[in-house]
Amino acid sequence: MVQKLDDSEIVSFKELLMANSSQAEPLCKRSLKIVEKALGPEHPDVANCLNNLAAVYYTQGKCAEAEPLYERSLKIREKALGPEHPDVAQSLNNLALLYRAQGKYAEAEPLYKRSLKIREKTLRPDHPDVATTCENMAGLYRQIGKEDEAEILEARARKIRSK
Repeated sequence: MVQKLDDSEIVSFKELLMANSSQAEPLCKRSLKIVEKALGPEHPDVANCLNNLAAVYYTQGKCAEAEPLYERSLKIREKALGPEHPDVAQSLNNLALLYRAQGKYAEAEPLYKRSLKIREKTLRPDHPDVATTCENMAGLYRQIGKEDEAEILEARARKIRSK
């Protein structure tokens, strides 16, 4: 029997962003433990918790701790939701951000491209999440000297956001 989680036991990511990092980490760990126990280790809600904890680590500059969590979140989402689900695109984007921060530019670029393709297909070409991926990929392109590609993506993001 699956245990129904009480809303007070689940911490929203927005709440975590409001909390300081010393509070966010244990809250995310507790949420992960509760959700894994209630729903099993391969449930999409576990992927959400992993993503949130990874984001806390990323914000704290703990990239080595964030990486396996983002990777596990991606694998769960691909398996549970399919390879072209918007949540998979979110995981790809987040992992690409991490790789970019680590200087792993060659690993980040294909993740951004795949995230963008999924978001364009499943959301719509003018969705704000498409703009986010364009902005993130443009940042990567600026870092690696692909100025023309960066400008195109930034212009597209501006156009989306102006609507």
